[in-house]
Amino acid sequence: MTLAHFLNGLRCSICGALNVLWLDPLRGLVECSECGQTALTFPEIGEEVR
Repeated sequence: MTLAHFLNGLRCSICGALNVLWLDPLRGLVECSECGQTALTFPEIGEEVR
């Protein structure tokens, strides 16, 4: 399971649109395709990466 799977069923916190979030893994961003709001993603320190 990837981070993108966790975006299904979520709403944008700014515009409230459902299922419009997409992950850009190269830049480490999640972006809303409706309003363009972005959020930086980063792994927790000490968390095991598989």
